[in-house]
Amino acid sequence: MIVVKLGGSLYQAEELRPWLAALKALSQEQNIIIVPGGGPFAEQVRKAQQIHGFNNIIAHHMAILAMSQFGILLSSLLPNCQTFSYPNQHLVTPPLSIWLPDKQLLEQPDLVQNWDITSDSLALWLAQKYQAKKLTLIKCNPPEHVTSIDKLNKIGILDNAFSAIASSRTIPIEIIAANRYKQFTLDLPTNRLYQ
Repeated sequence: MIVVKLGGSLYQAEELRPWLAALKALSQEQNIIIVPGGGPFAEQVRKAQQIHGFNNIIAHHMAILAMSQFGILLSSLLPNCQTFSYPNQHLVTPPLSIWLPDKQLLEQPDLVQNWDITSDSLALWLAQKYQAKKLTLIKCNPPEHVTSIDKLNKIGILDNAFSAIASSRTIPIEIIAANRYKQFTLDLPTNRLYQ
C-alpha cells in the first residue's frame, strides 16, 4: 500500500483529473490511499479565524473538516473508490480509497492541534499507521533537488510538525510536482526526503 497526498493547491489545477486517472490505473497494481489537502476550504478557515478570533484548536478541527470536504469532492470524481475515516473506521484495503479525517483526530495524543500541523504531516502520520510502502506528496511548485525535510520546512514547503513525525517512524517519502503525473510510479523513491 502507498499513501498519496493530493495537495489542496490542485483544487483548480488542470493536473487534478490526470492525477486521479493515473492513481486509479495504478491502484490495479498496488493499493493506494489518497489523502486530500485542505485547499480553498482550509483557506476559509484561516480567514474565519482572522475575522472571529477563535483559538487554534477550533481552527485545527475546522481544517481537518476542510480536508474531508476536498476528499468528498475527490470521491465524486472517482467512482467506485471507497472513503473511510481513520482511526474511527479502519480501512479494508480496497484498491483505491480516500481518507476523510474527522474529529477523532483530536483525540490522538501524538498530534498537535494548531497550524503547525497540516495535511502533509497528517498524511505522513496515516502512512506510518498503515505501515505504507511509501508516502508521495504532490505539490504544484516544489523546489527541485531539495530533499532535506528541515530545508523544505524553512522555505514553507512542509509544515512545522513534519520533521518530528518523520523521525518517529521511518518511511520513504517523496515530493512530486503536479505536472509529473506521467512519471509517477509505485516504486520506492530514488530522490527521497531525509532529516
